[in-house]
Amino acid sequence: MPQLTTYRSLFTRPGTTAFTLGNLVARLPMGMFSVSAVVMIAGARGSYALAGAVTATGLAATGLAGPWTARLTDRYGQARVAVPATLTAVAGSLALLLCVHFGAPDWTLFAAYAATATTPNIGGLSRARWAHLLRDDPDALHTANSFEQAADELCFMLGPVLASFLTGTFFPEAGTLIGAALLLAGMLVFTAQRSTEPPPTPRSTAPSPLRTRGIPPLLATFLATGAIFGSMEVVTIAYADAQGHRAAAGAILALQAAGSCAAGLLYGSLKPTASPARLLPWCLLAMTALMTLPWLITTNTLGTLPPLAAALLLAGMATAPTMVTAMTLLQTHTPSDRLNEGMSLAVTSLLTGIACGSAMGGWAVEHASSAMAYLVPAGSAATALLIDRLGSAARLAHGNHGHRVPKVVSGGAARTGRTGDARGQ
Repeated sequence: MPQLTTYRSLFTRPGTTAFTLGNLVARLPMGMFSVSAVVMIAGARGSYALAGAVTATGLAATGLAGPWTARLTDRYGQARVAVPATLTAVAGSLALLLCVHFGAPDWTLFAAYAATATTPNIGGLSRARWAHLLRDDPDALHTANSFEQAADELCFMLGPVLASFLTGTFFPEAGTLIGAALLLAGMLVFTAQRSTEPPPTPRSTAPSPLRTRGIPPLLATFLATGAIFGSMEVVTIAYADAQGHRAAAGAILALQAAGSCAAGLLYGSLKPTASPARLLPWCLLAMTALMTLPWLITTNTLGTLPPLAAALLLAGMATAPTMVTAMTLLQTHTPSDRLNEGMSLAVTSLLTGIACGSAMGGWAVEHASSAMAYLVPAGSAATALLIDRLGSAARLAHGNHGHRVPKVVSGGAARTGRTGDARGQ
């Protein structure tokens, strides 16, 4: 199959298979930790409110610590920073486990879980390697970014399932314990592949990604996209609960992730016909249209779980192409010696959006209905599209033809050094 050949060619490069295997092992726990912590804390303390507050604290701490960890990674190299950062995060997970098991005061749970914020952005580290290795092959970089997005979806789909199995089959602390072991083992394998590691830049002269033209609107787009994910999860759980089938919510949400994973792999096998800047609004438009399907399904006579599952499967198919295109565009705008920092900022924006989306979705469920609350993810998608269009208009208004793009990939803008050609707006 042409699709398989396209992806197989990525791993003919020395070291890529090894760092990808380590990456996948280390990435799987990212979908395990929050579920494991909630089950462990709620089971021992009898309070879902406490469990939710602890995990929210960890999410906020990750948003603050992530860009700083990434900046150190750009400066000193992945292996020198990621390994000690991972050891600190694993220590935080084990401290949380011990505090819960031995009945330590509640404040210790917050402190322990906050230490896990040093967990490196493993997906960003892997994307940085691909961007370094494929800097002269934009088509292959598109395929690699698509593979990474599909891997994200797969791990966040399987992670909660594995965590639920471990905590339910063995003991409540099993999910946290196994997740910490997988994270450490995978990161050690990943960082051992030194030949594929991007070279560090101890004294970068490039501006911060936050002050690089084109990146702030992209980060705002990631923020709105994160709100889709956060609100969709809360609203779907509430809707399934209202239908008397709350246990089915996980399977329905898994279908959304499966649709995104499949679409990401297909998208990566296709050669882009336009620049990421020109493709992104079309991806966002498709995502906005498909995100209205759950609302249309749940507000009419088709409002049962099977049609909703089909709607979420279709909606998920727009997610991966949008994320792949936005991430590729971010890479073209980010200075090459600050790439880890740029992608960490994107993840921080997504996490912030997820938190905001969860709050907005919960508010809509409480004040309207779970069916009408599906307007929140649809509205978030429309907001992402609006932000992208406003950002594009601002770039044109400021005379973008004179703005230089960092040489992250070749072809178009990377060769000419300008954004006004076929590689960007």
